[in-house]
Amino acid sequence: MNEVLIKGGQLLLSLSILILLHEMGHFIAARMFKVRVEKFYLFFNPWFTLFKIRRGETEYGLGWLPLGGYVKISGMIDESMDKEQMKLPPQPWEFRTKPAWQRLIIMLGGIIMNVLLGIFIYWMILYASGEQYFPTQNLKYGISTNDVGREIGFRDGDQIVSVDGSSIENFNKIPAAIIIDMAKNVTVLRDGNEVNIPIDDADLKKVIDSRSGTDFISIRFPFMVNEVMPGSTAKDLKLQQHDIVIAVNNEPAMYYQEVREKLQKYKGQDVSITVWRDHHAFTSTTKLASDGLLGVKIVPPDKFITTKEIKYSLLSSFPAGLNKAWQTLSGYVKQFALIFSPTVQGYKHVGGFISIANAFDPTWDWGAFWAFTGFLSIALAFMNLLPIPALDGGHVLFTLVEMLTRRKPSEKFLEYAQVAGMMILLALIVYANGNDILHLFR
Repeated sequence: MNEVLIKGGQLLLSLSILILLHEMGHFIAARMFKVRVEKFYLFFNPWFTLFKIRRGETEYGLGWLPLGGYVKISGMIDESMDKEQMKLPPQPWEFRTKPAWQRLIIMLGGIIMNVLLGIFIYWMILYASGEQYFPTQNLKYGISTNDVGREIGFRDGDQIVSVDGSSIENFNKIPAAIIIDMAKNVTVLRDGNEVNIPIDDADLKKVIDSRSGTDFISIRFPFMVNEVMPGSTAKDLKLQQHDIVIAVNNEPAMYYQEVREKLQKYKGQDVSITVWRDHHAFTSTTKLASDGLLGVKIVPPDKFITTKEIKYSLLSSFPAGLNKAWQTLSGYVKQFALIFSPTVQGYKHVGGFISIANAFDPTWDWGAFWAFTGFLSIALAFMNLLPIPALDGGHVLFTLVEMLTRRKPSEKFLEYAQVAGMMILLALIVYANGNDILHLFR
């Protein structure tokens, strides 16, 4: 329950920041061109409002439905569907009386703000913390793989040489390069020989269907105990700090992923654990907990494998943050394309709010929080640019068509388009969150 509250709290805070700044982008652009903004709301407020206050021409408020937010701009056909206002004579402070190029900037204001926010977050993260990653060539124990990875052709201990003929220095980028870039071939070093592993769309589908994320290949490192939790199975086994697990039920296993997999086979059963301690093997037996966990904190992989660190000054971190934002956008667009792949069938795994919440860290880690908020900001910018009526991208499309043809769409057409767009968005929200609920039951 505590983990659910932490993830839920992070989701709510992140969405609040993103929505406020997105709508602020529209607000600033509208006021820049002297367009009246009647309302500025965080979250939607059908039927009632939690809080509201008026300052000048604008009502600022807090809604109760955290599915988004809005600014109501005078003289614009939007989600408010204020037809009565549109029947009145156009006024100089209204959106509809402004030149097309000004209306275009107002519509792009939220998207621009989300992009700038993503860049700023990455800039600040890189300035404050720099970068730290595992160079692929430093993985002296090779990789660990799960059942899906083994089906594709990977083996525990493989050392990645190249992906589609290119070496990748940062190991953390390799799983994404395989899935998102849809790699066709991975070369590994196995028992001193180079082995080519062909990858097709069916393999990518296996990874996505398994919902194992990037765990189909991971860093291989010893299972060394760092701390034994009170009242845990490890306490019954008399495990100590710096013990290295080398066998489970007399089956050799000394690496983290291998030990985890074997423990899951025996959850709720009697199990013997053999560890290496002070140059001697030590074996003890107890009944394993129903979750198949020992109840220990392990020594992290960076204690066994040398990482690479890059530090940035305030100036040098800006282009690095810009590049990070671009890579994030590029990767997200490629992920989005997988939704429409008939073989990969990524549409089956489109998630809603539960999926987003689960992507947050189960502990309140501000570094992880801001990193994921930066990603969401870039993703939100892209999603809002999609040419769907009711999204900013739909309004942008109609305005661009107007600028090219010099013919403004009729207000009746825009009304119908807005209704159609809202129905499409509602269907997508129901579908995405329905997927989440189905996955929970499964």
